[in-house]
Amino acid sequence: MADPSSYRPKPGQIPDSPGVYRFRDEHRRVIYVGKAKSLRQRLASYFQDLANLHPRTRTMVTSAASVEWTVVSTEVEALQLEYSWIKEYDPRFNVKYRDDKSYPYLAVTLNEDFPRVQVMRGAKRKGVRYFGPYGHAWAIRETVDLMLRVFPVRTCSAGVFRNHVQKGRPCLLGYIGKCSAPCVGRVTPEEHRELAEEFCDFMAGRTGTYIRRLEKQMMAAAEEMEYEKAARLRDDIEALKRALEKNAVVLADATDADLIALAEDELEAAVQIFHVRAGGGRRPRGRGSRQVT
Repeated sequence: MADPSSYRPKPGQIPDSPGVYRFRDEHRRVIYVGKAKSLRQRLASYFQDLANLHPRTRTMVTSAASVEWTVVSTEVEALQLEYSWIKEYDPRFNVKYRDDKSYPYLAVTLNEDFPRVQVMRGAKRKGVRYFGPYGHAWAIRETVDLMLRVFPVRTCSAGVFRNHVQKGRPCLLGYIGKCSAPCVGRVTPEEHRELAEEFCDFMAGRTGTYIRRLEKQMMAAAEEMEYEKAARLRDDIEALKRALEKNAVVLADATDADLIALAEDELEAAVQIFHVRAGGGRRPRGRGSRQVT
């Protein structure tokens, strides 16, 4: 049993930023992974009088021999990284995720007459455009909800779509402007497909064009004293910027890159390759180490 004070970080060493932390035991095995809005505040809560800790937490900190952390930009990125590390390390002090069959993706069904935006898991299908993966399905739904203000693409199932075609009136999203209502002919199939393709372009990292276009429209509306329109466009711009944060785009302007890192000492060397496609980071696909003789 270790004394947590033996590996407690020095005052001021822990950043006051969002991030993910890992506790390791004496054999360097990861035994717990957690996320925090403020790493400094969260980690400080572990290094207090043991009598004040929950029994499970007390057992964890006395089983650990070190703690390390990684700073990220947003709380959503922290959630995604935490999920990835729990899947990778399977720490014994973490609650197991029940739904761990696969990561959820944001999918756009371009193979349909009226493309649909939805959450998908499992094997990929032909004619469907995928973005992700995400740590949780709710993160996708929040992103989609923000983007539907600007790209009101259909999100309903085939059955719901047919039902509203028969009724001749749109669903609630159609009434509040978050669906272009192709079910009742408010837009043509061609217009709706163009909206879906613009949605895909934005998700793929080609964001600057759309935001600059909305900013110009906002300025023009303000100059013509159409203040309600200008305010709506301002809100659309903010919605797209928040969606970008949830997307965790690594590089702007749909950049493709392979980032290679090398670490070595007298005995071993390790190489890590991180793939960026269309501005977004992918999980590492190549890693290895070799002994130096």
